[in-house]
This record gives sequence, C-alpha cells and structure tokens, in this order.
Amino acid sequence: MRFYLVDVFAESKLAGNQLAVFRDCARLTTSEMQAIASEMHFSETTFIISEEPHEGGYDVRIFTPNYELPFAGHPTLGTAHVIQSQIIKRPVKSVVLNYKVGQIPVTFSYQGGSPDVMWMRQKLPTFGKTFNKSRIAKILGLRTTSLDSKFPVQLVSTGVPFVIVPLSGLKAIREIKIDQGALKKLFEETKTTLIFVFTRETYSKRNQLNARGIGTSDTIPEDPATGSANGCLAAYLVKHRYFGKPEVEIRVEQGYEINRRSLLLIRARETAKGIEINVGGRVQPVASGEFPE
Repeated sequence: MRFYLVDVFAESKLAGNQLAVFRDCARLTTSEMQAIASEMHFSETTFIISEEPHEGGYDVRIFTPNYELPFAGHPTLGTAHVIQSQIIKRPVKSVVLNYKVGQIPVTFSYQGGSPDVMWMRQKLPTFGKTFNKSRIAKILGLRTTSLDSKFPVQLVSTGVPFVIVPLSGLKAIREIKIDQGALKKLFEETKTTLIFVFTRETYSKRNQLNARGIGTSDTIPEDPATGSANGCLAAYLVKHRYFGKPEVEIRVEQGYEINRRSLLLIRARETAKGIEINVGGRVQPVASGEFPE
C-alpha cells in the first residue's frame, strides 16, 4: 500500500503536526487499520477508503494508535492535500471528506501548481458545561490566578469535545505540570482526550494567540497542532466575545513547547444558524513509501 507522510499546519518541513496517509484501503479491515495506526504511532493516521468520490466526497477513516476518531483537524487537511496532489493531480477549488460526523469540505489556494493555504469548514459547535477554575488549575499544576478571570473554562465540540481553558500568559503555559490522575478523571467525565489552553501573549508578534493541547502520558501527551481543538477555540472566542466582537480572523501559534512551531489560521463568525468556523494552514509533503502487506 502506498502511503504519504506530511506535516500539517507547518510553514516549513519538519514543523507542524505529522500525519501518515494511506491510499486505496477498501480491502483493509478495521482491526488492520488500527494495527497500522498503532505501528505508525503518529497522533492520527488516515485511510482513504476509495479513490473515487462517494456521494460527492472521499470516504476517509481516522485512527489514533488506540482507537478510531469520528473527526480530526490536521488529518483532514493532510488527507485532502494527498487526495488533490496524488489522486486528482490537478488544481481544484475544493475536496470533500466523508466522516462519521458528516461531510467536511476543504478549500484550496495555490502557489504555482502546488496547494498553499488550505481551509476546512467545521461543523456548527455545541457548548457544554463550564468548570470550577480551582479544579482545572489543580489539574494543570497552576495557581487559580494563572487562569484568565474574565472568561470561563468550558467544554466545546465540533464533532470531538475539548475543554477550553484561557490562561493569563506564556508563563502559565510554560509552567503546566499535569496531575495525570485528575486529568484522566476529567477526560472520563467529558469524553475527550485533550485539554486545550490558550493565552493572548505570544512568542511571535505576528500571531494573536498561543495555544497548547495536553493529553495523558499513556497516549500522545501533546500534539504540536490540533485543528479540531482550534475550531472549538474559534467558537469559544466568538461566543464569549474574547476580542470584543462576534467574529475572529487570527493566527494561532502552537507547538512551541515541544519545538515544532506550528501555525494555524482561524476564521469564525456568528450567523443566524450558529457559529461558522473555518480552520486553515499549510501542508508540507515529507516522504512517501510502500507499506508491506
């Protein structure tokens, strides 16, 4: 089987979030896909089930090393890049991916003949419970004063839920020291696998937010860039008027603490139907190969 390695939300190679994408996987069973994803051991691995569109989109499945996901952000952009560059092989305005949560469209801009910035439209968000800040601070190993007092800690989902946590600055971002037992209890309660913290203070003056996604030590403890979490963050920013208005168009830096400096672009606005979310970034091809069967 042919597979491709790409860096997603990366301005250059060997930055961003790594992804393996496998082609023409209709003959694989679920257990075989899971075994391959475990062997690859990226945070996610994707499988293009058919190289012909089905109901207007390409059927794709996403697996972490431990389980299947209904949707994820960086696998969506990375897989769409492979479909455009390796299967369609010509410039197109958009590609649609079919997931368990529904169809996710990805639009392209180009630099020469190669994809440049790519955007995915996420599902309308849902907002869940808010959390006691002292509890979340304890999980993060921080003082309660390290959390931004003006905004809540809240569960948000666009298909996969995340606990969104506003922090006071980069000092708090850097000082996080997770209480693993308390974090696992939070994840069991919220049915999520990532706590997503952010702050207005940034390393680069070009960016508007710094973010960090923290998991448990027995899975992938930290991703350098998380598109689905940033989509939830975009919805949170609009709902709570973080920038003082019902829309955002900003740059988010992530991965600085693990030396993979990623860049995510988010656009969101309030509409009559709900909060419309687009998450964008660049995909860098790294390598390709044959996986032995």
